[in-house]
Amino acid sequence: MAPQQNAGAGAEAELPEYAGHYRLEERLGSGGMGVVHLARSTSGMQLAVKVVHAEFARDPEFRGRFRQEVGAARKVSGAFTAPVVDADPEAERPWMATLFIPGPTLSEHVKRNGPMEPPQLRRLMAGLAEALRDIHRVGVVHRDLKPSNVLLAEDGPKVIDFGISRPKDSELRTETGKLIGTPPFMAPEQFRRPREVGPAADIFALGSVLVHAATGRGPFDSDSPYVVAYQVVHDEPDLTGLPPSLAPLVLRCLAKEPEDRPTPDEMMRELRSVAASYDTQAFIPAQRTTDGAGSPVSTADPEGEAHPAAGTGAGQGARPGPESGSASESRSVPESRSGRPGAVGKSAEPSRRPRFRPRRRRPAALVAGVVALAGVAVLASVQLLGGDEPAPKGRDARIASAGFDAWTAAPAPDKGTPQCTHGAGKVLCTQNGLLFALDPGNGRLLWRHPMTPSDVSAAPLVAGGLVHPASVPANGRLEALDPATGKSAWRHSGPPYGAVSAAGGMLLISGTDGTVTGVDGGSGEQKWSRSLPGHQAPYLVSFAGDPLAYTATAAEDGSSTRVTAVEPATGEVRWDARLEGRLELAGTSDGSVFLLSVDGVYSDTRAVIRYSPADRTAQRVPLARPVQQAHGTTRGNVLYLMGDGGSLVAVDVKTRKQLWSLETSVVRTSSPVVDGRHVYVSAPDGRLLAVDARDGRLVGQTPPRLGTDSDRVAANLPEPVLADGRVYSAAPDGTVFGVDGRDPSQW
Repeated sequence: MAPQQNAGAGAEAELPEYAGHYRLEERLGSGGMGVVHLARSTSGMQLAVKVVHAEFARDPEFRGRFRQEVGAARKVSGAFTAPVVDADPEAERPWMATLFIPGPTLSEHVKRNGPMEPPQLRRLMAGLAEALRDIHRVGVVHRDLKPSNVLLAEDGPKVIDFGISRPKDSELRTETGKLIGTPPFMAPEQFRRPREVGPAADIFALGSVLVHAATGRGPFDSDSPYVVAYQVVHDEPDLTGLPPSLAPLVLRCLAKEPEDRPTPDEMMRELRSVAASYDTQAFIPAQRTTDGAGSPVSTADPEGEAHPAAGTGAGQGARPGPESGSASESRSVPESRSGRPGAVGKSAEPSRRPRFRPRRRRPAALVAGVVALAGVAVLASVQLLGGDEPAPKGRDARIASAGFDAWTAAPAPDKGTPQCTHGAGKVLCTQNGLLFALDPGNGRLLWRHPMTPSDVSAAPLVAGGLVHPASVPANGRLEALDPATGKSAWRHSGPPYGAVSAAGGMLLISGTDGTVTGVDGGSGEQKWSRSLPGHQAPYLVSFAGDPLAYTATAAEDGSSTRVTAVEPATGEVRWDARLEGRLELAGTSDGSVFLLSVDGVYSDTRAVIRYSPADRTAQRVPLARPVQQAHGTTRGNVLYLMGDGGSLVAVDVKTRKQLWSLETSVVRTSSPVVDGRHVYVSAPDGRLLAVDARDGRLVGQTPPRLGTDSDRVAANLPEPVLADGRVYSAAPDGTVFGVDGRDPSQW
């Protein structure tokens, strides 16, 4: 079929016949950004292809936004979204092709068949929770989840249209005071604090979508977007018509504060408890669903309710309307800042109760007056008249616990995330051109010392009783500071562009020429300099309680890794080994070295290695499943692995058993640290999480601490710092805080 003409406003003369190698057969829908076509590949595979409007193709800023959409869609391609098949954001008319998914949108289904029955609602809620879990794990916030962006496929709901999604590492920013989204499905923070819109906003939208699916309307309904905005921010949701078994969970999703909403994992656990025999049979048509063996799945509801057929089917011959297909349109408006992950594991009950009665309408004059005071202006492209409302303070107040008052310090607020360590009786941090010291008892600023930005890439070091930056600037000058005053104690000219580590009172400087230089941390005197055979650019690391320093270099083909242990005081090689596979150092314990066996293509850790230099034996323990981009730490025989995507795993290498696994739903964290009782990690939004080291339960977390640049994430998230039963961490708003590590539930 030849492509149809665009007869709408601002029509293009002729829509293209091809996008790349894909023939465009039929227009499925059109929106602010472009046109979605049904297309076929050369092999005959059906695709949904979004082609950008010509007027936007000439806009460099829009092209950047479209590249971001393609990147977000590629990240989330999986079981709960429409997989990206191909894209060319640099074409004359940028386009993206996703797999065509037959089936109506949730919006169409409700219009055609009316509200869903409880069994369908449970499956819809579980499917969307799983979808959001996977979307958030890869660092994407959808920000426009609504019925027209949910496809009801035979194998469950699919979330589509990532046109206004934003990966957390995006460099694109929103103009001050502007928002994007669809008012009835936007969270309060999208109106009040657009720069702090994170995964929890998608949970709020999920709650609104469930109300629509159950009743045909939203929890906040009005013909005026102004009134809807006011209701979302201030009013109780109208849950009339929602099944009593689901209403409490939906109410939690619609909590006004992001931290009070459940995570996707919590939602799935609660849904399992709602119905022990909860099933995942298909939406449309229900009567044709089978289990894995091909037998029909019972349509009886666990609560005794019948499950009727879902109406019109979604077979291969189905054609989605303007809102259907695996890609749909979003408004061409500026991006809003986001990056605030939802609270993990928090289940505080909202103070508001659901309203199971018709909503009482406010007098129009009163509503208009209040809305005017609120300063909320929402149109197709929602824009605030009054700018951002300041974010409310988290629970940063001093919390008395076991004789230690929690504290928060801000030596340089909104100047990036500090990187901290503990040494010489102080909390020592570097931050955007500063090196400063804090009193560990109360957070009082003791001194600050200006440094060049190139000097502050990592937490400072303590060696020989002095404080040192963790890198050497281009001029090769290394400076040591007196921890009592912050004044310079000595300066040393070392190899340029070198990385620095500390071990045994020595500074170990890795030069660009492949040599390692040992400098006495107390005097600044160079003690030795040498190259290490088998290591072209060695970087030495040390581990607490171990007097040696280590380096590991993998062969180019990944077939083996050379591991070398060095005596810091002399540079003498204590032992050297070549081990099978691509390995990364993770820690040491009782004379053994723990390493991660890493897949060279995807950087997945598939096994852990314990190497004993005494008898030159290596013990390999396979993991139950791979851990992506893992960081590890050890405590005795147990290795704790934290991976991108939120997986935290504990493995007892001695018994060769995985002790436990926790899905935190935090997309990316710092490396873990452990004190024997708890495992601690820092999240991109500034939260500090504590997990019980024995059974893997999340036992506490601090509030998010986001700054004005909340869409910028530090390249290296700061590790928590442990000292004297206390935990110190840092956040993107520039704060450093200390809490009692003995009872994380009080954070």
